[in-house]
Amino acid sequence: MLEKINKIKKLSYKIRKNILDISYNSGEPSHIGGALSLVEILAVIYSNFNIKASKPMDRFILSKGHGFLVLLSTLCCKNFIKKRDILQFQKNGSNFIAHPIMDKSIGIETSNGSLGQGLSFGVGLAISYKKKNNYNSIIVVVGDGECYEGSIWEAAITATENNLNNLFVVVDCNGHQNDGAINKMMSFKEMKKKWLGFGWNVNSCNGHNISKIIKAFKKNSKSKPTAIIANTIKGKGVNFMENNNDWHHGRLTKRLYLESLKSINKTR
Repeated sequence: MLEKINKIKKLSYKIRKNILDISYNSGEPSHIGGALSLVEILAVIYSNFNIKASKPMDRFILSKGHGFLVLLSTLCCKNFIKKRDILQFQKNGSNFIAHPIMDKSIGIETSNGSLGQGLSFGVGLAISYKKKNNYNSIIVVVGDGECYEGSIWEAAITATENNLNNLFVVVDCNGHQNDGAINKMMSFKEMKKKWLGFGWNVNSCNGHNISKIIKAFKKNSKSKPTAIIANTIKGKGVNFMENNNDWHHGRLTKRLYLESLKSINKTR
């Protein structure tokens, strides 16, 4: 187990560094903070589930589309995409823009711009898998701010009514959204009650503790969908970005890029 955790820690570092490389190389502002809060979560998902591009088994949907940098970086680390290609992010002619554009050949399951729609897509896939007696899993990542969208809760009740025990949702609770802090009623402490109220099996964890994330996925249900409420830090790993909502969308200068690299190297 320790060897596995260390391997995922190394993957997390590579994902985090790629996020900084992609953002700096673009020369444009990008959604950095909300991507950094998801690093360990995606590192665990892509290490513990059978996710493939050419022949999908387990399926991953990033509903929190503005966190695209973490997905792009992860797909590169898992050899779905080449580094030279992800460095075209936000450049003229590139398919890699601020949000995902569906391209199943490289493991991007859905296009995403408006928040709140990825869970509905995931519910549809989970229902399809059940009808086809496919026992693989569907994993969806949403943000805490995204949970203000009514479509999230419509999908949530649909999942319980269909007993989608093959569906996981991870809620990235970093406490911030585009225009400020999350209201206390949608906070990490309150989020568990909401998903329980919709009939889900619910686990909570530190979203940067790899062993805790792994355990949260293992505590699934034989009859219910599972929600994992992950307590995270926006901008995690970069000291001047952590819990600083100015970095929801920001541009890395050369000085800030080098400072960012020093910061993540200290926690390597």
